[in-house]
Amino acid sequence: MFDQLSERLGAIFSRLSGRGRIGESDLGEAMREVRVALLEADVSLPAARAFVARVKEKSLGADVLASLSPGQTIVKIVHDELTALLGPADPAQARLHFSDAPPAVIMLVGLQGSGKTTQAAKLALRLKEQGRRSLLVAADVYRPAAVDQLCALGKQIELPVFERGQGDPVAIARDGVAEAKRIGLSTVLVDTAGRLQIDDALMDELSRMKSAINPCEVLLVADSMTGQEATAVAKGFHERLGVTGVILTKLDGDTRGGAALSIFDAIGAPIKFVGVGERVSALEPFHADRMASRILGMGDAMTLIEKTQSLYSEEQARSLEQKFLRNAFTLDDFLDQLRQVRKIGSMGELLKMVPGLSQKLPKDFTVPEAEVNRVEAIICSMTRRERRDPALLNGSRRKRIAVGSGTQVSEVNRLVRQFDETRRMMKQFGGKRRHFLGK
Repeated sequence: MFDQLSERLGAIFSRLSGRGRIGESDLGEAMREVRVALLEADVSLPAARAFVARVKEKSLGADVLASLSPGQTIVKIVHDELTALLGPADPAQARLHFSDAPPAVIMLVGLQGSGKTTQAAKLALRLKEQGRRSLLVAADVYRPAAVDQLCALGKQIELPVFERGQGDPVAIARDGVAEAKRIGLSTVLVDTAGRLQIDDALMDELSRMKSAINPCEVLLVADSMTGQEATAVAKGFHERLGVTGVILTKLDGDTRGGAALSIFDAIGAPIKFVGVGERVSALEPFHADRMASRILGMGDAMTLIEKTQSLYSEEQARSLEQKFLRNAFTLDDFLDQLRQVRKIGSMGELLKMVPGLSQKLPKDFTVPEAEVNRVEAIICSMTRRERRDPALLNGSRRKRIAVGSGTQVSEVNRLVRQFDETRRMMKQFGGKRRHFLGK
């Protein structure tokens, strides 16, 4: 996502930052390149024009060109304008809003194939983790197996599903809300039907459903792979239903980013969540400022911190630190960390969130999953004693491990060597940290 745009903008601003003085002609040339980069990323022409005009106006109007570091100042202006293009000035507007009296009703709408059913389950799981139990309502009675799919997902995340087969979708939605109120659930997520394109029959049905259930949120599920088409779809749904927010799917795919950069500008409803994978846990809140930083190659430290904090409790983190200090960190611990990190995304994507590192990594940088699988296979081929004490790994043991894991002895040797170096480095780091803290 945004890789091509990030590369183009990075090259443009790198040239600007390398100049001691920037004239109006230099700025004009750079802004023309920025507009082309946005259009190539499938950003709508009105949004691209307005964005470039605002950046140019602020760059000229604040004596930026005469400052000591004009290139950096212009990048800061671009970052602020990207943030404004992606979302509202008040981040609170991009959060879910719930009604005062439960149950809070959230209605998911969108075209057929956008992923409404899957996103309903993802959102229900996220709310469950925050302490809000939801009832999933299967109101898509037209798509084959839509009800069965939602029931299967509900079972997977251990939340109830209200369904009545092929009945009247408006009545099903209304009765689902009544059922949630009867059993005391705080939230209702209504999965609605879609069409291949917007039509009057679909909109009339959704309008009647909205009147019947009075949702506090109408979330449009839009496919980011469709680019500017997603913006046209958003306008159609917003005009008829009053969309309050957007869930943008497939942001982990090979998409240029035009939908994310155009939707808020087009309808004024913020992107609230983004789908970043197939797993039912692969739904993240959208932060406009963080996404702007990632587009400009500045990394995303806050999201990285939140992802890693979700892996371990404070007590587990302290225990891990003590293991490093006592040199008691084992290959079992290493394997556990490897598996935990894989739960929150690919290694390559996590590294790109590190500020400063994302600009240095090659464009096509990835950490091959096959390599991670190989490391896991090697460790799993060891005995429990060998994992706890790698010093036991003599030549014959390493040969046995290589055969058991389908690898070469040289790969086993490399893993053990890297593990020893990591353990030694972490012990030294821990010792310096204790000295610095006066412990």
